[in-house]
Amino acid sequence: MHIPVLLQEVLALLDPKENQHVIDCTAGEGGHALAILEKTAPKGKVLAIDWDTESIAKLKKKIASVPQAKNRVVFVNDSYASLANIVEKEKFGPVHGILLDLGFSSFHLDESARGFAFRKEEPLDMRYNPHNPMTAAKLLNYQSRGDLEWIFKKYGEERYARRIVEEIVTTRAKTPIEKTTQLVEIIERSTPATYRKQRLHAATRVFQALRIAVNNELENLEAVLPQARDILEPGGRLAVISFHSLEDRIVKHFFKNDLILTPQTKRPVMATQEEVDSNPKSRSAKLRVAIKTANAT
Repeated sequence: MHIPVLLQEVLALLDPKENQHVIDCTAGEGGHALAILEKTAPKGKVLAIDWDTESIAKLKKKIASVPQAKNRVVFVNDSYASLANIVEKEKFGPVHGILLDLGFSSFHLDESARGFAFRKEEPLDMRYNPHNPMTAAKLLNYQSRGDLEWIFKKYGEERYARRIVEEIVTTRAKTPIEKTTQLVEIIERSTPATYRKQRLHAATRVFQALRIAVNNELENLEAVLPQARDILEPGGRLAVISFHSLEDRIVKHFFKNDLILTPQTKRPVMATQEEVDSNPKSRSAKLRVAIKTANAT
């Protein structure tokens, strides 16, 4: 079951009020969106955006079973990198709050069968949007040594990137790398035993790097932040939940350097131990919130 991370903290800091309109840029399974709908009743609306076709279809069915949400949700299957175009097309506004939860959902890990989980044998897909022409398998089998090493170092901060890439190149010359189990075996052959015995699984960083590269996650985040700022009404709030240092760094710098936004979180808000115990995924979650200057035009 999907449990929305930092839910109470998001509601407190995003502070959605009666009849306000809010955008959930990563609606996923609707945990945050449903809570926001409750806070913005009776007439407030949520623009629910998700890039994953299956996720948005499942969310429509879920919302349809909630009477108080009837006619209060606008569903869009698209990337949040197109936020400004989406808002214009849907004529959605005025917008008083925008949320980005950058983590992938339990659906992707447990049900999608797209290779997000390295502990199961699945095709190396890793696409949020099935219409995306790039897959993790294509990256592994056709990218150059240099490109793969850059991806693993840049997006995964993988210390053994070069050794792993050499093993990938050797393996793919004999047989295509198409399954998660193949990649895990390659990583385990390429790294020292001490590395494989650490708390963090040896495949974690490489899988993260591939997922980021396949979906252009960091580029999309950099694209959406200024759009979100411009769309917000003066006094509106932008909340971002990140799950690794690369994302958090982008958000932190944007909030700090933007002349129109005022950060509301000097340090990122983290999950309590109680939440971590009930939802281990929340362990790495970091929430940052900024308010658009009231006199911004």
